[in-house]
Order: sequence, then structure tokens, then C-alpha cells
Amino acid sequence: MTTKVRARFAPSPTGEPHVGNIRTAIFGWLFARHHGGEFIIRVEDTDQARKVDGATEMMLASLKWLGLDWDEGPDIGGPHGPYEQSQRLQLYRDAVDSLLSTGAAYRCSCTSERLSALREQQQRDGSDRIGYDGKCRDRDSDETRELAKSGESHVVRFRMLDTGTTEAVDIIRGDVSFENALYDDFVVLKSDGFPTYHLANVVDDHHMEITHVTRAVEWLSSLPLHIQLYQAFGWDAPEFAHLPLILATDRTKLSKRHGATSVLEFREMGLLPETLLNFLTMLGWSLDDKTEIFTAQELTEHFSLERVSRSDAVFDFDKLNWMNGVHIRETSADRFADAMLDYWTQYPPDEFPMAPDREFALRIVPLTHDRIKSLPDVAPLVSFLLRERIDYDDEELIQRGMDIESTCRVLQASQDGLARLESFDSAAIEALLRPMAKGLDIKVGQVLGTLRVAATGLKVSPPIFETLEVMGQERAVRSIHAALDRLSTGMSRYS
Repeated sequence: MTTKVRARFAPSPTGEPHVGNIRTAIFGWLFARHHGGEFIIRVEDTDQARKVDGATEMMLASLKWLGLDWDEGPDIGGPHGPYEQSQRLQLYRDAVDSLLSTGAAYRCSCTSERLSALREQQQRDGSDRIGYDGKCRDRDSDETRELAKSGESHVVRFRMLDTGTTEAVDIIRGDVSFENALYDDFVVLKSDGFPTYHLANVVDDHHMEITHVTRAVEWLSSLPLHIQLYQAFGWDAPEFAHLPLILATDRTKLSKRHGATSVLEFREMGLLPETLLNFLTMLGWSLDDKTEIFTAQELTEHFSLERVSRSDAVFDFDKLNWMNGVHIRETSADRFADAMLDYWTQYPPDEFPMAPDREFALRIVPLTHDRIKSLPDVAPLVSFLLRERIDYDDEELIQRGMDIESTCRVLQASQDGLARLESFDSAAIEALLRPMAKGLDIKVGQVLGTLRVAATGLKVSPPIFETLEVMGQERAVRSIHAALDRLSTGMSRYS
């Protein structure tokens, strides 16, 4: 086996990419990248009955969005397309033939009806073990050959050791031991000619020279099956690391009833990919007891499987939202603009009357960068910049404690003053408006509230000084003039 680290992610195409599966991919990817190794994607699609159309594409889209690249793949599907087990059936059949030839496996013709009846009888009898009873285990070789030739429906089972223990070392959990007598002879080749997960998993990991397997702790009980398969083939097993469960805050397994669980759902909710990468890595791994915010580069630099906890991890939605706000504030203006454009391309906001460009995205960074927790928060704050006409009720211009005449004075003075500014930036605008309010004997908050409605149509907006700067002098003055005109025209309604 190669000494270079080779890790893999082997999803089943059975639905949208769950955060638990993606966390497994992240740990494998970080481990490989930390060691300068290779990361492989292998789609385990041998269970054709559970295969969901589009599931593979959704999984790959999630990985690409998170920045998890992979290193090789077959020509099918394009450069570095994922391996697909359904395209490797002959490899598994050859492996099964090898097991049959050495007696490590045998053909079983027990029907599903017989197996169901057997389980029911075992349950009625209060048996300590519920499962296959080994009926076909000791068939003679002639009978087995005849079964193979007859075309009768049958499966191939692996002959598990029925005494002693199977020992292994898990990177996270240390020494583990399993009583062989507790395990049934399991199916390695189904009657439809497709391998089971257990066989295909072992065969592929061997031929792909996988050195380290990261997978959920639910698979720990399957470890003796895989170890014994490696031994039967005469192959060295990779190193295993079984990751802790992801639980909801109520300590039950995370599911749809707790909220979003698909990576694509979190993308639609407006999370940055670097946020989700950071957050999912922290579900089970830590560098120390204080550092929580990491870039992908920092995670790659520090990651190790030895620092993964055995304890279950809790998925805290509030912490995820907090972390997204931190990542948004810490990201560069260019990166934030790109993130907004990518989000608006995937999920066009209803508030936008037209598609924004990158110039627009960069213009609004100062208005939004430090004030939002997720990308959908942006559009309601800035959509007025894409509209020719600002919509609001005239009454909204009149702040509490003011009347129409004082409001008109504010609008007139603001229009005149802003039109005369030689440098139209937030500092100059603020230096104009605050003294102006004092000169009019009107509170600064009242002045700014009137201008906010006139300029944006919003009662709550980004800071008005920065907002007016982003609007530009011509548009800002025009908007205030339009508000003054509307209020003057309708003055009789307020007399």
C-alpha cells in the first residue's frame, strides 16, 4: 500500500447532502490536505432501489461550494468526475469469485419469505440473537455449483468467524474489540448481481489505495465485517477513524424536525461557505478551548484526527448564525461582493427590480458589511438603489414632533446644502447636516429620519450619511427634491 495519505468520501446518492455526510467529507479532506495527500470522491450507488435522481449532482455542488476539491476520477463525467461503483461491477464480481474459491464465502438460496419467517420465530421464542441461522453455510461443493448453474435466485454470503474476537485500533476511539459470535454471515453479493456496501467498500478502498477512512460512528459496529474481509482477501486494512454523532440541542439525532439539515438549504439561507466549513469542522474537532473562528487555510494547517472528540457534537443554530455574522464582518470587500453576487445569481431577491452587477455589489459593501448576519439581509436594505422611483407614504416623511412646514424646511435646507457640497462623502455630509439641524432648531434624529425616508423609502436603513454617499450627489439631491415637491403639493391635506 502507498505511504502517501489517500482519503476518500463515499456518499450514497439517496437524497440531499446532509450536514453529517458533509462533515465526514470535510474531515477526510482536511486530513488529506494537512498531510499533502490526495482526496477521492466515490459515489456508492450499488443500492439502485434507494438511488435518487440528481442526488449526486447536489452532493458535488455542495462540495464545490464549500471549496472541497478532489484529485482524481474517471473520464466518465468529465475530468475528475467521481468514481461510481455501478461502473465497477466486474471488479466486485471478481472479488466474490475469489472469496468463493477459498471458501470464505458461499451461495445462499434462502428466500426473503424464509428469512422473515425466521426472524418472527426467533422473536416469538425470545432468542438472544435475531438473524440468519446459517442454513446454507455447510452446503457441499456439488450442490453449490449446481445452484450457480441453475439460474435460481440466490445471494453470496461471507463466512464470518464464529469464535473469538476481532480486534482493531481506531484513531479516535483507541483499541476496539468485537465478539465474533454476535455477527451473522452477511451478504456480499445480492441476487441482482450488485455488491452490498460492505464488499464494495472494502474492494474499492483496497484498489484505490485508501490509507485512512473517516466515517460516522454508526459504522463502528460494521468494522469487524470489514476487517475480516480484508483478512480473507489477504489485504492490509486502512486506518479507521469513526466520527462522533451530530445531535440537536435536545440531544436527539439531528433531523429535519430541528430545522435545515441540507447543505444546500444553508446556502439558500445565506450562509457563507467558509462559515459552514468552519462550523461543521468544530462539530467534533477543536484546536484549543478558546479559538472558534478559522479560515480554510487555518483549518488545513491545524487539523488532526487525534484532536477529534469521542463525544457527540451539538448542532447549535444560534451559534451558526453568530459565526456567519463574524465571517461576514471579517471577509474582504472583494470577497463579500463576490459572495453577494453568487447568492443573488442562485436566489434572485424579490426586492431587486433588475439584476445587480459587481460594481453595485462593491458600492454597497460599506452599507452592509458590518450590519448583517446572512446574505438575504442585504437586498431589503439596498434595493432602493436599483429603483428609479422611491415608494413611501408622504406621512412617513413627517417625524414625531414635527409638522409639514418644519419637514419642508428640513428638506429645502438639506437639498440646498447637499447640492453645494464640493466633496460628497459621508464625513462632509455629516458635517453639513448636524449643524444644519441645530440651526433649524430641530433634533438631528428628526432631520435624519426625514432624509432617510426621502432618500430610501425606508424607516430603517444603513447609516444615512454613508447611504447618501453611495447614492451620489445628483441622485440624493433629486430624491430630496422629489420629497419636497410631493409634500408641498399635498400641504393642504395637513393644514
